[in-house]
Amino acid sequence: MPRGLPRQDLRLLVKVSKAYYEQGLTQQEIADRLHQSRSRVSRLLRQARDTGIVQITVVPPKNTHPDLEVQLETTFRLQEAVVIEVAEQSSDEAISREIGMAAAAYLQRTLMDGDIIGISWGTTLNAMVSALQPQETRDVHVVQIIGGLGPPEAEVHATDLCRRMVRALGGKLTLLAAPGIVDSQQVKEVILRDSHVQTVFDLFSHINVAYVGIGAPTPDSVVMRDGTIMTQAELDGLLAKGAVGDIALRYFDARGQPVHSDLDDRVVGITLEQLRRIDRVVGVSGGQQKHAVIRGALLGGLIDVLITDQVTAQRLLVPDYSR
Repeated sequence: MPRGLPRQDLRLLVKVSKAYYEQGLTQQEIADRLHQSRSRVSRLLRQARDTGIVQITVVPPKNTHPDLEVQLETTFRLQEAVVIEVAEQSSDEAISREIGMAAAAYLQRTLMDGDIIGISWGTTLNAMVSALQPQETRDVHVVQIIGGLGPPEAEVHATDLCRRMVRALGGKLTLLAAPGIVDSQQVKEVILRDSHVQTVFDLFSHINVAYVGIGAPTPDSVVMRDGTIMTQAELDGLLAKGAVGDIALRYFDARGQPVHSDLDDRVVGITLEQLRRIDRVVGVSGGQQKHAVIRGALLGGLIDVLITDQVTAQRLLVPDYSR
């Protein structure tokens, strides 16, 4: 029993607490029943918590990870972290599918009328778009933030992702009608002079939320798998410069700082600096080879929301003494 309070005060605290927490009465109903003001009932409930008469315990459902989410949010100053449960021996494909479904749920939970949404490309974003449910929206605008990469008929192609997203959400669509990577800087300069392409680039500063994959520069990555996006020599050059990952083919190092190369000069799409100016960048990524890549993006402030799996989340929270 809390010390220092008269018995009658304790009795009132208990009575109010039971009415509110056990009987389900509103504060106004309690006030009317006990002939108190609503503001006093609110103060009594707060006092009951402060003195320990009321002790609230949150019991997370199985296979949820609220503690990991809070730790990620605190450690990396995130707006939000979403951590999903996956089996430790899951394939990267299965993990991408699960993270994509979680990202779709997050998108539909947070979607606001008037949002201007930027979309990059990749396997996990493809899973996200595939999991979207039809939803009525007003004035939503989807913008492609990197040109086309790989075969246009591929599901992970940015153009296809944007079209499918608009079919689910409605709204306006603006595509970047250009290759994501071209042969030379001179070709890129010609493309950027096109009025339609310039219209898309002008929209980058108006995007308020972007969904991006976070890629790892490995020989079996989606960037290398197709054989038309990047050569092994280009990949080796990026690795030699300290690149650990990319967002929309903009490479960064272990601290999230840009890694500049000839490739960077040939990419047609949003830059890391432009990405940082967006109010909310949602990184959708996980799997066995991604924790170092994601850590770099987090340390560089490249993403504001992370959607990942619990194995990756745990590894992100292990201190990295190599930095």
